Amino acid sequence: MDALDRVVKPKTKRAKRFLEKREPKLSENIKNAMLIKGGNANSMVTQVLRDVEFFSKKSDCSLFMFGSHNKKRPNNLVIGRMYDYHVLDMIELGIEKFVSLKDVKNSKCPEGTKPMLIFAGDDFDVTEDYRRLKNLLIDFFRGPTVSNIRLAGLEYVLHFTALNGKIYFRSYKLLLKKSGCRTPRIELEEMGPSLDLVLRRTRLASDDLYKLSMKMPKALKPKKKKNVSHDTFGTTYGRIHMQKQDLSKLQTRKMKGLKKRPAERITEDQEKKSKRIKKN
Repeated sequence: MDALDRVVKPKTKRAKRFLEKREPKLSENIKNAMLIKGGNANSMVTQVLRDVEFFSKKSDCSLFMFGSHNKKRPNNLVIGRMYDYHVLDMIELGIEKFVSLKDVKNSKCPEGTKPMLIFAGDDFDVTEDYRRLKNLLIDFFRGPTVSNIRLAGLEYVLHFTALNGKIYFRSYKLLLKKSGCRTPRIELEEMGPSLDLVLRRTRLASDDLYKLSMKMPKALKPKKKKNVSHDTFGTTYGRIHMQKQDLSKLQTRKMKGLKKRPAERITEDQEKKSKRIKKN
């Protein structure tokens, strides 16, 4: 047997825990972002990385952002992610305009708050590069997955607009104002940072590898229920199979309006007699 074909078992508990963490999981761990500052990054790129750190935790993980600056590609950002310990895709963005988080004097939301993501522009749904960029930005900024959220927990919005070959990134704090009714009136207040980006280069995964990375394990797929359907609004409909009922034998409440009249009784008796005569 070749040495590469043999499975090496861990000899220590620490090695066993390390290998277990690397194994595929039904429920993935919360993704964190690793922010990398290049050796030639200028003050603008450095501040962008600091502001992005406000929205994502810094750790060794499957998401990364690299900032650099040089004459050929000034104010450069590379955002990407890993799959199976290999680079899945990377997208290079150029910073054309930047307003820092500290330059906006309005109040801020607490660090680590789950944002609401809004994407505007047809390019995010039509162009393949922009579709992948949208998916990558959602993966980068969406935060932890939660089952429930309270209304007061919706504190800020990240807005991405694709227009004329540029991506406009804006951040707003959500203010709940009195409206005179139960539902509050909503206002948006710019919180920062603000970025005008341009798409430069892309290194995207092949369609087969991308589908493989998005594949859901069978154990997590919801089981189909027979005779149950849902409409576009999420309403559940069920189909019940019953035997044909004889409504003449249906028991009803004894009400005056439901009592048979003498004429109806006579006609029923005549019909029964005629059926008996035909049978004989």
